[in-house]
Formats: sequence, structure tokens, C-alpha cells
Amino acid sequence: MKFLETLINGFSIGGIYAMIALGYTMVYGIAKMLNFAHGDIIMVGAYVIILFLPINPVVAIIAAVVLCALLGISIEKIAYKPLRGASPLAVLITAIGVSYLLQSLAQIIAGPNPKLNNLFEKLFPKFLETHRGGIITIGSFNIKLSTIITLACVAVVMVGLTLFVKRTKTGRAMVAVSEDKGAAQLMGVNVNSIIMITFAIGSALAALASTLMMLDGQKFAVDMGSLPGIKAFTAAVIGGIGSIPGAMLGGIVLGLVECFAQMAGFGEYTVAIEFSILIIVLLVKPTGILGKKRREKV
Repeated sequence: MKFLETLINGFSIGGIYAMIALGYTMVYGIAKMLNFAHGDIIMVGAYVIILFLPINPVVAIIAAVVLCALLGISIEKIAYKPLRGASPLAVLITAIGVSYLLQSLAQIIAGPNPKLNNLFEKLFPKFLETHRGGIITIGSFNIKLSTIITLACVAVVMVGLTLFVKRTKTGRAMVAVSEDKGAAQLMGVNVNSIIMITFAIGSALAALASTLMMLDGQKFAVDMGSLPGIKAFTAAVIGGIGSIPGAMLGGIVLGLVECFAQMAGFGEYTVAIEFSILIIVLLVKPTGILGKKRREKV
């Protein structure tokens, strides 16, 4: 049972990494840039939830998703769009600057001290009356309700995003822009709008990830998105950055490695193990597990 619990927890944690990694991989696949401020949008989403939680928990979650999507659009329009033709180094420095700006503003507004959240208690008060700690016990098997919600949410998002990309006109336009911006523009695709929509979707997914983290009892802190953001980027690279299934696979791999390393008593070496896997994958397959090598046209 311990093995099964660890396996499910690994899928749950990996699912959160995957949801964050989807934001990285979509932006890179379409705009060909790495948005290193993506992890801090998680923090903004968590703060919005805490801000609106006294009103209603469902309203708080919806507000976080909507405001983070608008924030993603604003960041793209103000910080990244003017650098569309600039060098990758200029874009990278700008992304790091946006990251520090968001953290600094959050520290000024919310203060430097971590804040407890009671999102789970607000959403499921009656459930907690009958299930102590939010845990469901089936025989000798224990599982958190937050874990079940995370697994279900990640599955729905993955299926929905895949169908959106493959079945909708906007999704097919995203694929076209990721393949060749110039050709897509000649065929009537509004590249600027597609990139804006991509940032909105990625930022909304970051808000969902912050919701799942808070359901699991995560405290709000101004740097709460930094390490998950780095791990999610690692997951995107392992799976093949630019690939939606690759982001999901990379996130699950990291989540499983993290949980089984802790079960085996190597919890303090988790980060080292994860980055070792990244190095090995890049040595064997530089494009990532599901990544495809792109041929540059001359």
C-alpha cells in the first residue's frame, strides 16, 4: 500500500509540475522564448485567491484564473512584444527582470512573511467534519481528497488542451505559427493575437496550478512559484520543450522521482537527482523525450 500511495502522490505532484510546464512549452513552441516570469504568475494567482477567499472560494479561484490570464497578456504586450525581433539574451534578461518585479511588488503589497491559507476548509467544510485531515481511507489505503482533485483536474486540462489544439481553428493556427510564423502570416493568421492567446492560456494554467498547490496546504509566499517554476521548466525540457504531451510526461517523471526518492530516504538529494536526469536525457536525446528536431531552412 505504501508503494501505491507513493505512486499516486507522484502522479499528483507531477501533474502540478506538468500544468506549469505546459505554460513554458506553449510559449516556447509558439513565440520561441522562455518566459522565466511564469513561476511568479503562480504566486500572483495564490495571492488573488487569498484576497478573494473571504468573499467566496469559487469566486476566488475564478478571479485568480481570469486575472492571471490578463496579467500574462499584459506582460507579453508591455515587456515581450517590443522585443519580438531582439536577441534571445535581451528577451531572457527582460523575463528575469519581470520575475523580480512581480516578486518585489508582491512583497510590498502582501509583506515578506508567509501566509496560511484555508482554501480547502472553505471549499469542503462538511467533508472535513467526517474526514479528518481531508483524507479518504479505503481499507488500509489512504488518499487525500486534494490529490484526487489534482489528478482529475490535470487529466481534464490535458484532454481539453489537446482537443483545443487539434480541433479548433485557433488551435490549428497555434500549430501553424509554431511551425513557421512567416508562412502562417501569409495564410492570414494573426500572429500577434495567437501569441497573446498563448500567454493567456499559459498564465491561466499557472493560476490553476497555484490553486492545486493551495488545496494541498501550501502557504502563500512571494517566492512560492520559484522552485516549482524551475522544476516545471526542467520537466518541459525533459519531455521535449514545445511538445504538450512532452510537458505532461516530464512533469509526471519528476513527480514520481521526487516521491520515490523521499520514500527511499533520499529526500534531501531530490533536486540533485532530478537535474541529473535532465543532464542524462539531454546527453542521450538533446530535444527531450518527445521533442522533435527542427530543420532550419536557409
